[in-house]
Formats: sequence, C-alpha cells, structure tokens
Amino acid sequence: MEAINKIKVLYNKKVVGHLGVLSDNSIGFQYDEIWQKEGFSISPISLPLSNEVYISKSEYFEGLFGVFYDSLPDGWGEYVIRRRLAKDGINYDKLSPLTKLSLVNDNGLGGLNYIPSSKYVDESYSNIDLDDYAKQIKELLNDKDIDLDELYKLGGSSGGARPKAHIKNWIVKFPTSYDPQNIGEQEFEANNLAQKCGIELPQYKLFESKECSGYFGSKRFDRNGKKRVHMISLAALLETTHRIPNMDYIHLFKVIKMICHDEDLYEAYRRMCFNVLYGNKDDHSKNFSFIYDENIRHYRLSPAYDITKTPGKLEHEMTVKGQGKPTEKDLTEVAKVMKLSKIKCDEILETCKKILR
Repeated sequence: MEAINKIKVLYNKKVVGHLGVLSDNSIGFQYDEIWQKEGFSISPISLPLSNEVYISKSEYFEGLFGVFYDSLPDGWGEYVIRRRLAKDGINYDKLSPLTKLSLVNDNGLGGLNYIPSSKYVDESYSNIDLDDYAKQIKELLNDKDIDLDELYKLGGSSGGARPKAHIKNWIVKFPTSYDPQNIGEQEFEANNLAQKCGIELPQYKLFESKECSGYFGSKRFDRNGKKRVHMISLAALLETTHRIPNMDYIHLFKVIKMICHDEDLYEAYRRMCFNVLYGNKDDHSKNFSFIYDENIRHYRLSPAYDITKTPGKLEHEMTVKGQGKPTEKDLTEVAKVMKLSKIKCDEILETCKKILR
C-alpha cells in the first residue's frame, strides 16, 4: 500500500483538523481554523483548542495522540485486518500510522473519521445470519480459509478480544475458541445485574441462535441515528495504554472532576463497587470512556460496556487505591479521598451488596 502522509480529520462531515508527517518524521496535528471557533476539544487534556501544531510525546501510540489511536482497531478487529491485508501480501506492522488510520471506515468506533480512506474501506452489511457468521469466526480461529472480506466489513474496526460484528448500530459478540458456548447469555445476565445496581447501560439484548443460548449485543452509544458521537477512552485521554496495568480508579475520578459534571463521580463509584463485588477484573482504562454531549457542550461518562465476570484474572486491571484485590474498606477510602458524599456512596455500596450477594 502507498504510504499516506497527510489526513483530514472529520466529525459529522465537519473538518476538525489535519494530521501530517513533519520534516523530522514526527506526526503533527492542528485544529482547522473554523473548528477552533465553533468546535470543541477532542482530547481536552492533551489537545486544547488553539492554533498550535501538536506533536505527541507518548511512547505508546506510534506518534499519534491517544484520541486518534482509539480509532484504530485492537484485539479481534486488528486480527481480522491483519489477516485480510496478508491475503494481499501486505504486512500491517509495516504500515505508517496515518496509513492505518486510512483503513478506518465509516463503521469505525467513535465519532472521528479520516480522509483519504484506503481502497479497503467498504460499507458494513445490515442483514446476516449470526449463526453462519459465528461458524466463519470459528473456522478463522482454526486457520481455515474463509471469506475474510465479509468478516472485515462486519467487525474489522472492533476492539476487545472477543469476535464482534457491527450490524445496524448494534455490536454483537461471539465466542472465542476458549469461551463457553453460553458466554453471550452470561454477559446478558451480567448486564441485568448491573442495571439492577443502577449503572447506566446502552440498550442491550440477547440475539437468538440455533447453535447456542444466544449472542450478546449492545446498541452503539457512539451513534445517534445517522449522526456520530465523539468518544474517547480514559487511556487515550491520559495518553497511556490499557495494555499496561498502570491505572487506579483514583485516576478515573480525577479525570471526571476535570472534564465532567459531578453526577458522573457517583456513576463511576457505582461501577467501581459493582466491578469489585461482582468480580469484573477486566476493568482496564480502555473499558471506561467519555462522550461529548453537544446539547450541554460538555463531556460525560459514557454508558458502561464489557461487563463480564473474569474468574481467571487474579487482580483488577485498575487498582483501587493501590490495591489489586480491593476490599469494601478500599472502596470507602476512595470516597473519602475524592471527597464524595458519604451518604450517597454508602447507599451505592449497600445497593450493590444487596443485589450481588
């Protein structure tokens, strides 16, 4: 593939800014002049609205800022793209960061998209047989020759370890080779419990299957009808990677205090309590995100996602006041450190305990 050295960043057809390779081979980003007057910061800590040419100093994102790296697939999506490109003799690892961004199609996660786009960009399907798709995934994981184009169109922009398909603004998950066949039903039940605890969730359901108890799916909250919604992960905001367990829930609360309204602090506290009491240890910094609400012109904590029990993990990905195996005392200590209402936090903790125990 021909290397791409300049990209226009768009949000709902409006130009946000420009990414380009500079003379020293670093990558610069600059907001568009009109966006500086009428838009918002797409990464409020690292990229405040100004005329400055920003250059990332992060060691994790190949010269990109975290907000752009969020647009790239990881986990399953990256696996499918690698296999699809390899079919044409292209090594994904040798592509430049901007060339990789050109692979992000209109079905990519978050609100940003990138021009120019590569020839591999295509529309996603809207109607598929989920059981047939699950069989194709199983064949791919067993190194059989299958239709990689179909898998790429349906799930090539996905993150996370489990295979996924993007269908009519739904993200539908499928079992990996090491998952139990009822993994979808298990995640559905986990979301039911989270909802009872008062956690904000996107619409979710269990899609029917003739092969298993069902496939878990959730409605995309980075879409509002045909309009895209800007989203940025906690990891991207802090220009770090979720692959390193270097985050604590205190970091999450501090970011919320910086860019959100206070009610999100108690939503975050509720999720922390749920994860600890339920045993969801896959609570890394890419599993917490923020969306920009254009109605209030402010960031808010996104609905919760990837809620599962993780018995195979020994410790939480995000520590609780430094503890990988936190206790109730650690949960209450976080409330004290962040100066949250003791009454509200005690109510949240007791509600979670009542439902989960």
